[in-house]
This record gives sequence, C-alpha cells and structure tokens, in this order.
Amino acid sequence: MKDFDLIVIGAGPGGYVAAIKAAKLGMKTAIVENIKVGGTCLNRGCIPAKAMIHAAGLYKEISHEGEIIGVYADNVRFDYGKIVEYKQDTSDELVKGVEALLEGNGVTRIDGTGKILPDKNVCVKDAEGNETVYSAENVLLATGSVPSTIPVPGIDLPGVLTSDGVFQLTEMPESLVIIGGGVIGVEFATVFADLGAKVTIVEALPRILQNMDKEISQNLKMILKKADVDIHTGAMVKRIEETEDGLTVFYEEKDKELSATGQYVICAAGRKPYTEGLFGEGVDIAMDGPHIDTDETKAFETNVKGVYAIGDIVPGIKLAHMASAQGIYCVEKMAARRNGDDCQPDINLKAIPACVYTDPEIAQVGMTEADAKEQGIDVKVGKFIMSANGKSLITHEERGFIKVVAKADTDEILGAQMMCARATDMISEFVTAIANEKTVQQLLKAVRPHPTYNEGITEALEDTIGESLHTIPRRRR
Repeated sequence: MKDFDLIVIGAGPGGYVAAIKAAKLGMKTAIVENIKVGGTCLNRGCIPAKAMIHAAGLYKEISHEGEIIGVYADNVRFDYGKIVEYKQDTSDELVKGVEALLEGNGVTRIDGTGKILPDKNVCVKDAEGNETVYSAENVLLATGSVPSTIPVPGIDLPGVLTSDGVFQLTEMPESLVIIGGGVIGVEFATVFADLGAKVTIVEALPRILQNMDKEISQNLKMILKKADVDIHTGAMVKRIEETEDGLTVFYEEKDKELSATGQYVICAAGRKPYTEGLFGEGVDIAMDGPHIDTDETKAFETNVKGVYAIGDIVPGIKLAHMASAQGIYCVEKMAARRNGDDCQPDINLKAIPACVYTDPEIAQVGMTEADAKEQGIDVKVGKFIMSANGKSLITHEERGFIKVVAKADTDEILGAQMMCARATDMISEFVTAIANEKTVQQLLKAVRPHPTYNEGITEALEDTIGESLHTIPRRRR
C-alpha cells in the first residue's frame, strides 16, 4: 500500500489548491513545503504587493486629491514601518487561512524540502537535516518560481534587490532605479512614486508592459510620467556601479550610454522556474528549457507516468490563478482516472485574465486586436472612453478605456482590454463570456446598474456593433 494517493510538492496557489481539491475528491493527500504555505503569492508577491499599493494609493488620495473635492487634510504623513507591518499582517492572516483549510480538509502537512525519487517516492528533508521517504500513487510538482536577475557587472552589489528584497526594506527609499517595465516593475513604480520617491524605469523592450495591448502601454507610460516616473524603453543595461550619489545603472539607449542613479536598484526582470534539488538520482523528468515538459491533454502529466507538474515550473502563463486552475484541472482528471472515468474538467484554461494593479487598474483576457490581425482573424472592435462614465467622473479617475474584440462574422467575443477603476474585478465578466463562447448580443441582454464603472462594459459592447448611446458616432449610420 502506498502512503498517499497524492503527494504535492510545493504549497503555493497551485499546490495547496490542488491538495484541497484532491482531498475533497476522496484522495488521501499530503503536501510538502519548506517555508510557508501560500508560496510566493501570499508571502513574497501578489498579496504583499497589493497591500502596499493600497496603502500608497490611500496616502496619495488623501494628500493630493482631496482638495479637488473640498476635503482638506493638513500635515498628511505616512509611517513606512507601519505600512510594512500592515503588509505582513495581511499576508500572515491569509497564510493562517490556508493552513486551516488544509487541516480542515484532512490534508497531511509535511514540513521540509521535497525531492522526487524513482517509483513515485518522495524524500523530505526537514530543518534538522533528517530525511523521510514517503510513497504515493501520484506526485504533483508545484514548486513555483524565484526572481530572475540579469547577467551584468554589479548585479550582486549591496542595495541591488529582487522583488523578494524589496519586501524586506524597513525604511522608505528616497530614490529607486527599476530594471524592468513589466508587471512587477510598474507596480513597484506605482507604490514608491505615490509615496514620494524618485523612480526611474529602465526597460530593454520597446515599451513597458510589452505583452499587453499597445494602447494600455502608451496610456500607462503617460500616467507614470505625470507622476514624475522617468521611463526609458529600448534601453539595455550594461553595468551597475557604486558612486558617490548611490547605485548608478549604466544603460545604452539609441546608441548612447546614459545612466540613472538611485538609493536602491530593483531588478524586476521576471521570474524563473524553481526546480533546484527537485529530482533525485534515477529520476529522468523531461525538460523544456528551464521548464518541466508536460502534456496538458493528459492533465499536465510528465514523461514519467503518475508524475505531474503545474504552475510556474511548466511553460505558459505565469500567474497565481493560472496555477490554481491547472491544479484543479489536473486533480479532477487524476481522480476521474482512478475511478475509471474519462470526464473533462469544467474549468477552461484558455481564458486566463492578466491584471496589473496600477492606478488606474489594468486587465485583459483573450485576444487583442493585434493578436487577431497576426492570426488572420477578421474582427470588429468596440471601445468606450471612461472619461464619459459617471462613476469615473465622480471619483476623478485617470483617463481610461474599455475595449472589446469580437469575431466579425458571428460577434463572438474573443478578447477584452480594460484600463480603468476596478478593471481587475470587472474583467471576470469577459472571462466568463470567452470561456462560454458568448456573443456581444448575449452580454448586452444584461442590464448594468447606474452609476457604476460596469456601465462602460455596456457602452464598449454597443460600440462593437456601432450602437453606443454615450459615444459620438465615428460615422453616420
């Protein structure tokens, strides 16, 4: 008899969700974790970052925007130590919740570092170095990722931080140079610019948020510049040096060597799969570059039967909710196989939203207009500028928009891009639509309340078919 039906290595959003789902499906399940449950997301990523964004945004709103509506606050200040404490308390509370969920669902917690051995055995080394071997019918690898760095001189200097290091700062930085204009980079830029730091972004690609809709990138660049963030794109970092004024990043932009100096440098160059020490002797897991190679049609099974992998260690989208969705998909298929079934999980892994928690928020799902053009798909595009939305005017939101991409012949919704208040919440309406192959007309059957940001969705949908009531027609019908 095996010790467990399933052993999960890694208790991040992919691992712990998979473990709970497996237990609910009647599988005897264990989960191995060497730090804290919740993984990067709860402890060193999504949650602490969003807590800091909330605190910084609240300070900005009170100190700079209240007088616009006649609310005056004198001597507004912040305590960075308290912000750090609030961030940590938020993470700790969620970690406790996950621990309670694992215990309440009967998942066995095994503290230590897991390593997969032949025959689906798992060796766990605890903090004292003691090793215990457990056996399982199935093993799910969900060890996540760690921050990437760039191979340039000076990257190891004191004061050059990864995202993990930023969360350890106990005093407010006066100035920062952020290497990387992706999601991590622009979110940190938002936090520290709102708190009054001098921020510079150096991005190697032609624009910030390169993987998102071009108009989103352009709008965000203007908004960040308005907040005194200095942005350099198409800029290749050459070296980092200690100078009299701090840490200086030297970079090449348009064939010229330029530099930017800050008290700290944040390397926000993305993340890489964490598989160090994961494979024991005699285990030959097929790899796809730095990622573990899996077959999605077989529930993310590796080349070793009964061994699966999900989340940041497999190719594809690197998001917490993607890892959770993969975990559910994997375990549902796994449980069905054990019961001799061949059912298809309900969850749709093709409609995965991406969110950025800047001000305004950014969210998109499915195809952009550029994606459709590249794939030769004829589409129609509807757009609503949110400056005409009543709720946006009430709350003095920055210029934003909602865009809808639909198939030209059937009006099936293929994608949506949003840059406005509550975009990260509202995008789910389009996720549901794409996952269920809904059309513009089907979404227009819903009446959205007034005054809300959601009304902009109706307007964008209507504009897709040329019928927006609160947009001046682009052409006379």
